[in-house]
Amino acid sequence: MSLKKFFGKIIAKQTRKKVDAWKKDAVNRQNQTLLKITDKAKDTQFGKDHDFSTIKSYSDFKKLVPVRDYEALKPYFDRLVNGEADIFWPGLPKYFSKTSGTTSGTKYIPISKESMGHHLTAARDALLLYISQTGNADFVDGKMIFLQGSPVMTEKNGIATGRLSGIVAHHIPAYLQKNRLPSLKTNSIDDWETKVDAIIDETINEDMTLISGIPSWVQFYFERILTRSGKQHIKEVFPNFNLFVYGGVNFEPYRSRFEKLIGKRVDSIETYPSSEGFIAFQDDQNDSSLLLNVDAGIFFEFIPAENYFDENPPRISLAEVEVDKNYALILSTNAGLWAYSIGDTVKFTSLNPYKILVTGRIKHFTSAFGEHVIAEEVEAALREAVEKYPAEVIEFTVAPELNPTEGLPYHEWFIAFAKAPENMTAFAESIDKTMQKRNAYYADLINGKILRPLRITSLKQDAFNAYMKSQGKLGGQNKVPRLSNDRKIADVLTEWREK
Repeated sequence: MSLKKFFGKIIAKQTRKKVDAWKKDAVNRQNQTLLKITDKAKDTQFGKDHDFSTIKSYSDFKKLVPVRDYEALKPYFDRLVNGEADIFWPGLPKYFSKTSGTTSGTKYIPISKESMGHHLTAARDALLLYISQTGNADFVDGKMIFLQGSPVMTEKNGIATGRLSGIVAHHIPAYLQKNRLPSLKTNSIDDWETKVDAIIDETINEDMTLISGIPSWVQFYFERILTRSGKQHIKEVFPNFNLFVYGGVNFEPYRSRFEKLIGKRVDSIETYPSSEGFIAFQDDQNDSSLLLNVDAGIFFEFIPAENYFDENPPRISLAEVEVDKNYALILSTNAGLWAYSIGDTVKFTSLNPYKILVTGRIKHFTSAFGEHVIAEEVEAALREAVEKYPAEVIEFTVAPELNPTEGLPYHEWFIAFAKAPENMTAFAESIDKTMQKRNAYYADLINGKILRPLRITSLKQDAFNAYMKSQGKLGGQNKVPRLSNDRKIADVLTEWREK
């Protein structure tokens, strides 16, 4: 056994004990976190404006600090981005994580020295908990690839600025640097297709054991490397590849395609990092839900998703959540975000410990007729259909068709298949029946003859990559929304319809 594996297993056991301790003490840790971060920020501009010095409980915090998103907090963010210190958090941020906004355009999310440490610890702990459970530490001796955004940083009034994955790339521990690919030069290439080809140059003859990235872009890399190598399966190129780490989207719609490309089933670890904080990670190979990261400088609040757009929606702490209920996620952090709505929705699968599944985006839904279909529902319906009528899905999205040339309106599913089902009609019927079971509003609309059953539009295999390229969003952390409430994406995708 190598020294890396030996020490890795020892540290993994220690990490398991540490995580088990805060799992059992989650609500108390959350209360401590809220009081600690509000006390630290009491002399900032935001802290003074919201009387942080008087906060002694969660009840006090709720009364003083309303839930807001980036647009609502923009006057504070503008001052911070313009170089003013002590706005949300003492001093200036260590980094700005640059993300795409909606009405505000580009968003600059602050990352403090304190929050950066938790980003790194959570990612490390996810791997160590895997080693602790499985005993498999083989990947530490091979090469590891992280398909991510460019690590090239710019400056915004003296603050280093970049994409989150690029920022994290500057903090890879020294003991992993020799194993890590691609090189800094290759990772800094802007054009995604050129970058993937360069990554293949660097990896095709290496012993890759761990691969990490958003599933759709890792799939793109796999397809390219098989074309280059002339091999049938990734296992022939990387025989010791045995661990896939991913985040950003649900892996299940991609799993069957992945396994065919790889030629075997590999273990996977799901993580939930965001610019606002490392929210959760998978800690159990027998449970696909994610352990909420309650001891990492983040205080969590939750708003029932169905009430999110109410004038005065209820908001609750971890102590009051229920299983199987859809919540909008609200964060206050040791980077200076306060009652900040990040736009994601989650549901709890367990309260002991607190575990979640990501169900979608609060603004990404299809509800042209009040049905409020969410990502979790469409992903589950597609997964069940693929199991019944074998198919390989590359990517998909759903949009309403409000004004068909004939007949009732419907939901249109745009799917790029690597292998289409033999019976597309039965496949579509299966999806529709599952949707009706999962969403009572959708079922009522179908049964009430307001909507007709969904229709599938098959797209060319490269349709979604071509679409993302046309929007200047190919690669990196960019993703096609699962759901839309209009036809902006749908109408462009029709260009790549299968003839």
